[in-house]
Amino acid sequence: MALLHNRVSQKELKELLYQEKEPRTTISLYRYFPIADPQQFRDELYIALREMKVFGRIYIATEGINAQISVPQSGYEGLAQYLRGLAGWEGLRLNVAVDDDGKSFWVLKIKVRDKIVADGIDDTTFNMRNKGKYVDAAQFNQLTEDPGTIVIDMRNHYEYEVGHFDKALEVPSDTFREQLPMSAEMLKDHKDKNIIMYCTGGIRCEKASAYLLHKGFANVFHLEGGIIHYANTVKEKGLENKFKGKNFVFDDRLGERITDDIIACCHQCGQPADTHTNCRNEGCHLLFIQCEACAAKYEGCCSAECHETIHLPIEEQKEMRKGIDKGQGIFNKSKARLRPRPGQNPGEEG
Repeated sequence: MALLHNRVSQKELKELLYQEKEPRTTISLYRYFPIADPQQFRDELYIALREMKVFGRIYIATEGINAQISVPQSGYEGLAQYLRGLAGWEGLRLNVAVDDDGKSFWVLKIKVRDKIVADGIDDTTFNMRNKGKYVDAAQFNQLTEDPGTIVIDMRNHYEYEVGHFDKALEVPSDTFREQLPMSAEMLKDHKDKNIIMYCTGGIRCEKASAYLLHKGFANVFHLEGGIIHYANTVKEKGLENKFKGKNFVFDDRLGERITDDIIACCHQCGQPADTHTNCRNEGCHLLFIQCEACAAKYEGCCSAECHETIHLPIEEQKEMRKGIDKGQGIFNKSKARLRPRPGQNPGEEG
């Protein structure tokens, strides 16, 4: 019987990754297409990708697939051929990472979910087949020269903070399910204007474009392949790059640099910085931006309290962490969203 799950510890797997001699290529891909039996599809895909030494995180649902993976460079063409040979995957776009150290993933995880991107849509008349028109990098640049065009960033607050397109509007939320109705409300007086939506790799803005059309908007576009494909295209074709800063990514890199512009600030001292990190205190693990000076001063922690905590005996730290649900801790200054730390009362800002 084939092994369908990993049974080696995360620590060992990460150590093995850093011992690899051959560089890896990081890839993101998605496709909306019907999958009759997601579990069977998942198991067959796991066996095939494991043989190719693919690492990464993949979500399968009846509506399609969403994947961020890495593969040894020598195996890229074989992987591409295999994926594009699957039924419904013809012409599949593989978004190759812009700024890649090959250390993005160290284990293969494939999970079956209700949807490949959580959207909160429960309207049975909503149909992904009625979606906005694709625009490539050149068309995006041309359309955005029109002052009547509205550009909407369909990523989370912390992604927008470190990098975005010129004049792009932020939908100020940290969840896609909140952003969909918020974007429709923001644009309700502009239903006849050209609206371009974008995201990291295309999966969220494609669904968002279908959502706006469903809500009665007329001229909706979405950026083909998202920021990743755009950045690669403008570089290859010598086009103007209208994106500024860093592109946040959901792997161990936490970001890939698109331009040298630093448009964010350190959440501790306020100096220009755009490096995301997770607080080193395991009882906190807050995602926040930290400059090099503060990283050295606080040893990778988000606060003086967490800095003190990491120097306590390990057993005492474990005791402090008991019963704490870290959840998805994200620093969001615009909403004063700082998750309570151990010993801190809920609602108390740290």
